[in-house]
Amino acid sequence: MINSWILSNNARLVVEEIPHVRSAAIGIYIKVGSRHEPDHLSGVSHFIEHMLFKGSEKRSAREIAESFEGLGGQLNAFTSREYTCVYARTLDENIFKAADIIFDMVFNSAFSAKEFNTEKGVIIEEINMLEDAPDDLIHDLFFQKLWDKHPMGNFILGTTESVLNCSREEAYKFYKSCYIPSNMVIAVAGQVNKLRIRDLVEEYLQKQSFKETELISPQTQGYYPFINLNNKDTEQVQICIGVPGISYFDNDRYTQSIMNSILGGGMSSRLFQTIREEMGLAYSVYSYPSNYSDTGAYTIYIGTGNNKIEKFFEVLYSEIEKFTSKGVNDNELSRTKQLMKSSIYLGLENVMNRMNRIGKSMLMYDKLIPVDEVINNILSVDKEMVQYFSSRLLDRHKFSLAAIGPVDALNKADKEYRKWSQ
Repeated sequence: MINSWILSNNARLVVEEIPHVRSAAIGIYIKVGSRHEPDHLSGVSHFIEHMLFKGSEKRSAREIAESFEGLGGQLNAFTSREYTCVYARTLDENIFKAADIIFDMVFNSAFSAKEFNTEKGVIIEEINMLEDAPDDLIHDLFFQKLWDKHPMGNFILGTTESVLNCSREEAYKFYKSCYIPSNMVIAVAGQVNKLRIRDLVEEYLQKQSFKETELISPQTQGYYPFINLNNKDTEQVQICIGVPGISYFDNDRYTQSIMNSILGGGMSSRLFQTIREEMGLAYSVYSYPSNYSDTGAYTIYIGTGNNKIEKFFEVLYSEIEKFTSKGVNDNELSRTKQLMKSSIYLGLENVMNRMNRIGKSMLMYDKLIPVDEVINNILSVDKEMVQYFSSRLLDRHKFSLAAIGPVDALNKADKEYRKWSQ
C-alpha cells in the first residue's frame, strides 16, 4: 500500500509498505539540477552532491562511510539536469539509523573549506575522465548544442574553469537556498511502518526553517538544426544524431517508449539488428529519448570506423524512412508491449526501483501514477499511433549532428549528414 503526506514546511513524503521483503530504501529528491544554475556556478549542484558525503556538523566523511558499511547498507547520490537524489538501501531493521544519517547529510553538510578545496580536485578528475571517454562525452556535446545558450545545455559536472572558480561561500549559499523541505520529496519503500516513518521524517523537517525556493529556470528557446564536430584522435568516430523531443508531461510519452524500443532501444530493435548484427557496422548502436519538464530530445548513437560512415548513414536513412512510411507490424508491437510490461512488473520486485518510481512520480507529477495506469496506457498504443508519432518526430530535415573523431572521419560524417538531412 502507498501513502503520501504533505508534512512540515511543505515537504512531500510518500511511503510504500512491502511486508514480504527484508529490506528498505529511502531517497530524498531535491528539485535542483544543472538547469537551475547561473552560468558562473555551472556544476554547483553536482559539487554540492559531493559535499554531502564530506562530513556534517556531527559526522566526519569517514564516519558517514563507516556508519553505512556498519549497517551493511548502500549509500549513493546523483545529479541530473532537473533534480538531485540522495538514496540508501538497508535491511528493514536499520532503515531508521540510515534515515538519521541521510537527513544529517542533506540538511547539515559542514562544507569545510579543506574538504571543499580537496573535492575540487576530485571533480576536475571526474571531468577529465569524461573527456577521455568520447562515447560518453558525445551525448553531452549533442545536448550542449541542442539547448545552446540555455542552462539545459550545460554539462552537469560543470567545466574545469567553473569548478576552479567556484567559491565555498557561493556554493554554500546555493546549497542553503535549495536544500529546503519545500523543494523536496522523500520516498521510502520496503518493510517499514508508514506511521513510524512519517513521524521520524516529520521530526527532522520540523527542525528546518520554512521558506520557498527562489530557483528560476528560463524556458528553452527555439530550435535550429546544428552540426557540432569535435576533432579528437580516436580509433572510432562517435556520432549522435537527433531531434527535439517531448516533455514527460506529454501524453505521447507511452507511444514514444514503444517507438523507441522497436527502432533502437534494445537487442531486438531494427537499428541493432540491421546495423550491428546484419551489416557489422558497429559494436554499439542505440536510440533513446530524454524527457524533461518542458522539453526533450530523441537521440540515435553509434560508434563506428572511418570506413563505415557512408554505409551507416545509408542504412540509417533507409531504416528511418521505412519506419515513418510503413510503420510497425503486429509482431513488433505485441512483443514490445510484452517486454515493457514485463520490465515494469519485474522491476517492482526490487525495493530500490519501487522507491525510485514513487519518488519520481511525486517529484515530476505531484501525484502518484499507479502501475496499472502506466501498463494500460502502454497496452492502448496501436500501430497507427506509433506511425503518426514517428512521422512527426523523425523528420530528417529536423535532425542535428554531433561527432567526435579525427578530421577525415568528421568530414565524412558532415558530408553524409548533409546529403541525408537536406
